[in-house]
Amino acid sequence: MYAALSCATSAYPMHTLGASRAIVSSSRVSASPFHLKEQIFVPEHFSGSTGYGHEEAGGREALDQAFAEIFGAESAVVRAQFFSGTRAITCALFAFLRPGDELLAVAGAPYDTLEEVIGIRDSNGLGSLKDFGIGYREVPLAEDGELDWDALSISLKPHTKCAFIQRSCGYSWRRSLSVDEIGRAIGIIKSQNPNCLVMVDNCYGEFVETIEPPMVGADLIAGSLIKNPGGTIAPCGGYVAGRKKWVEAAAARLSAPGLGVDCGSTPGYIMRTIFQGLFLSPQMVGEAIKGSFLIAEVMAARGYKVQPLCRVPRHDTVQAIQLGSRERLLAFCEAVQRSSPVSSFTKPIAGATPGYASEVIFADGTFIDGSTSELSCDGPLREPFAVFCQGGTHWTQWGLVLGEVLKNLK
Repeated sequence: MYAALSCATSAYPMHTLGASRAIVSSSRVSASPFHLKEQIFVPEHFSGSTGYGHEEAGGREALDQAFAEIFGAESAVVRAQFFSGTRAITCALFAFLRPGDELLAVAGAPYDTLEEVIGIRDSNGLGSLKDFGIGYREVPLAEDGELDWDALSISLKPHTKCAFIQRSCGYSWRRSLSVDEIGRAIGIIKSQNPNCLVMVDNCYGEFVETIEPPMVGADLIAGSLIKNPGGTIAPCGGYVAGRKKWVEAAAARLSAPGLGVDCGSTPGYIMRTIFQGLFLSPQMVGEAIKGSFLIAEVMAARGYKVQPLCRVPRHDTVQAIQLGSRERLLAFCEAVQRSSPVSSFTKPIAGATPGYASEVIFADGTFIDGSTSELSCDGPLREPFAVFCQGGTHWTQWGLVLGEVLKNLK
């Protein structure tokens, strides 16, 4: 089992990650193409704010700037009120799109929770993009599960206003995208229409590589703080980062036009944990990556299909396993729950979940509700009955889980 981790050193050479360095001293990261003022972090930045949260608001401006520089973006808005990644992504999409425009998904179908946002599934008139007269198309994946580069090169139409790239695999059986691949896709998109805006769902990809999508041309990225950038301790929140104009437009969807990034309170105890979570996030991401190597090695040795494959570099923190039956999927999630630090005595039950088309089962005995930067897994109850594992504050947690799994899988 320990030998499974030996590839991590060669796949991930030592380097300085921006998040830790930025919080310790200055938030200037050399990879950033934008020159922002140097920011020294002090305890007053952890004080938070109340009410409207006017002015600098107890560290809000410093936090936004830290995220912007770490992601190589011109601007960022980081708020507790982004209660999920889907919420942050939705604000970003509505920032770009207007009636008559078209959204093009270039990496196949998006994650399940975006289907009602877009209008792929009926939102019952609650305000999907489709309800506002915004069209949608997608470029299917190639037969090998990769991006269809040939199809992408001829995919844009004059009214295609936004190209959507999902960095992680979601619930699709495909390899997650590297930042270099995202950059290549952006180049192909912009060559067809320089005015087409590119939005990247950055969930699960933060800090896995040494560069981020804004550094290769993404106009906006969005994600959740209860995933990678929260470092397992941020209690809530999300972010949007990218070009200043579009960040302000996304912030206006969260608040209101005219209010934008200059308001929004965050209690001090939340502000401190967001800063501290950002500082811890590279370490937590590293543990999740080591856990994914272990899961892939052990399950592949037992004959299960895994994605990504064993001993290849990772581009996000998700490790998928095709289990082949409902019973095995349920048994795997039950083993994760039994090995969790919280509610280990409970049994996860598959069922209908808001935003999802299929029954889904979640195993997440986590300190933060729904935190997938902590030890967790989930999967839809549909073919090929794949489970998607993520998180873990230490890779040995997955060693304990796999011991339970192998005792119970038949």
